[in-house]
Amino acid sequence: MVRIPPVTRESVREDLRETFDEVSSGPGGAGTGPMSILKHSPEMSKRAIPLFNYVRNESTVPAKARELAMLTTARAMDCPYIWNAHVALGRQAGLSDSLVDALRDKQPLPQMSPEESAVLNLGMEFFLTHRVSQDTFQAALDQFGEQGFVELTTLMGYYAMLAFNANAVDLGLPHDLVEEPLPI
Repeated sequence: MVRIPPVTRESVREDLRETFDEVSSGPGGAGTGPMSILKHSPEMSKRAIPLFNYVRNESTVPAKARELAMLTTARAMDCPYIWNAHVALGRQAGLSDSLVDALRDKQPLPQMSPEESAVLNLGMEFFLTHRVSQDTFQAALDQFGEQGFVELTTLMGYYAMLAFNANAVDLGLPHDLVEEPLPI
């Protein structure tokens, strides 16, 4: 059960209600996901949404790599909500069942493309050690260029922030699971 109640227009300070209304029309607006948690601070949420929209939907990083980055982050952060929200999207973007299932279950990973390896190695190495080796850095740079590299790391950092919020408030899972839940 979620540890804090969903935020409502009436529960925010009156001087922030206009901002609350503005952010309620965007991602997480009427929903119950991690973006909706940010609305407990309407001004912070308002500032976070443009970055979310860019790294999630408009980045120069290909969609398949973005979805893998989100799943890598969800796995590293043990965040069932984000995993559930992105696992079907990752498969639709072209991630193989064997890769997704192995990542979910913490099993040996199958053969991957250089792009997939670059994303997974970057994310897992960083989340495990809080650094990346020169080889891992170079592989990601070779795949995505400087702009893409920065966008990829920012995407994973943003989703780590969402996972931190989702896990801290025990967001849990929606009732309409589309796939096997993330084992944690």
